[in-house]
Amino acid sequence: MSTDSLLPEAHTDWQLADWLEYLQQQHHKEIDLGLERIGQVANALSAAKPAPFVVTVAGTNGKGSTVRYLEQMLLAAGQRTATYTSPHFLRYNERVRINGRELEDADHCRAFAAVEAARGSTSLTYFEFATLAALWLIEQHQVDIAILEIGLGGRLDAVNLVEPDVAVVTTVGIDHVEFLGNDREQIGFEKAGVYRPGKPAICADPNPPQRLLDHAETIGADLICVNTDFSFERTSENHWCYVNPSHQVVMDKLPLPQLPLVNAATALTVLQHLPLTPDRAAIEKGLSEARLPGRLEVFSQSPWVILDVAHNPHAAAYLASQLSERWPGRRVLGVCAMLKDKDIEGTLACLTDKVSTWYLAATPGPRGAPAARLAAALADRQAKTFATVASAYQSALTDAEEGDIVLCFGSFLTIQAIYELEG
Repeated sequence: MSTDSLLPEAHTDWQLADWLEYLQQQHHKEIDLGLERIGQVANALSAAKPAPFVVTVAGTNGKGSTVRYLEQMLLAAGQRTATYTSPHFLRYNERVRINGRELEDADHCRAFAAVEAARGSTSLTYFEFATLAALWLIEQHQVDIAILEIGLGGRLDAVNLVEPDVAVVTTVGIDHVEFLGNDREQIGFEKAGVYRPGKPAICADPNPPQRLLDHAETIGADLICVNTDFSFERTSENHWCYVNPSHQVVMDKLPLPQLPLVNAATALTVLQHLPLTPDRAAIEKGLSEARLPGRLEVFSQSPWVILDVAHNPHAAAYLASQLSERWPGRRVLGVCAMLKDKDIEGTLACLTDKVSTWYLAATPGPRGAPAARLAAALADRQAKTFATVASAYQSALTDAEEGDIVLCFGSFLTIQAIYELEG
């Protein structure tokens, strides 16, 4: 479809691909933080409260895992759920799930048409348009609870137009510094913007920035912190324990899940503050079934191929710990491509003791880091450079021997390239 054909009056026959192309051309900035424009359109759509109960989840790492844990435990308890997450890997449809399932293209097209009709002359970014469409879809499906992932930061993120019943900050790390600030204190303040006066405000960062704590106190939020108000501990090879003293909840011998344990404990804490608390059987089922693409994903076992979207030091350190716990003693071949605005040195440093040979690839687009930039960060480590993720991955597979691990990480785009290659 040509740019000239992107006229609102033509949208009745558009396919999803037409809409997505249109969305990318409707605002002069890819990211334009602020709630005034999107708030006006949300009011016109009546989409600012899409479900009887709403949970918003912000943070540098762990958002997607927390959302998925909540979804799976609530579904196991028979609740009607909606989730909104971003970005997607292969299909835009991945962003909105109703009762654990993606929607059809036609559903998204109807939602975009509703936003287009409501926005008038208001200019919206791709993410703002997508967020409004997601909220409209959730409201249309009349679910019990909406679990919404904050896209970037918190205070000025489009999702923050919704008033949550419970708000979460998973972790605070150095990321998106051009928008959020270049230290944890400023970034913590931005993320604390999801908290609300008098409402549960959960923080799963074990070392929360003082500005996050101060903001929660200033607005009168009910701050609930890991290691202070709730805790968790792995008690055996296959089990763990959750403790929430204020709610007199102790759950022992819970099944050890695949996704990070702290996010499972965070999700359980959210449930303690909602009138939808699942019973023990539903909790165990949800924990056992919670999976996410690109998060410690075992893509194949011949050889072992593990995919993980780790793209900052916090996520890379967790990935390294899991390699030691789950696959000790195996040789690791690291396929990596990253964006140039990430902490490349810090991220790669977390895995240098685990990876024996590096296969470094360029990331396409203006934000992509060339392979040579990654190689420079590894100094004298053994590394090969490639023009594409696909070529780096194929080379690693060729070199891999029985029992080796081909570890692919560094960006959502890295994992997306593997998915596309393997079909």
